[in-house]
Amino acid sequence: MISYFTWNDFDKSIEHIANKCNLLEFSGIYGIPRGGLCLAVALSHKLKINLISEPIKNSLIVDDVYETGITLNTFKDIEGAMFFVLFSKIKPTWWNTVHISKEKEWIIFPWENASNLHNDRNDYLKKRGLS
Repeated sequence: MISYFTWNDFDKSIEHIANKCNLLEFSGIYGIPRGGLCLAVALSHKLKINLISEPIKNSLIVDDVYETGITLNTFKDIEGAMFFVLFSKIKPTWWNTVHISKEKEWIIFPWENASNLHNDRNDYLKKRGLS
């Protein structure tokens, strides 16, 4: 299953996260490369907080998708950090999400090259032994 996440969807998601975070104080916002970078930049402008090059105490840490948790878990122990993802493939426990997606759903973000989606998806499935 392939889903297209549009710029309009992205803007609505930025509003959702901003509404959850606008009364909180952060030392900065960190976007996990590559997927979290667009989200971090947009939220940095919206919330008027600094974009930072590495996560620090009391930072907002963002990414595009939570699938296995391998990526986000590496930052879990940062004191006072808050975590947001656009999509989570499982119900969130210690992180926040805007959308819950199906485990096998492949999401095409507006900043991605849609012409490469089949190659990207096939590479992803091979790496995880799902092909």
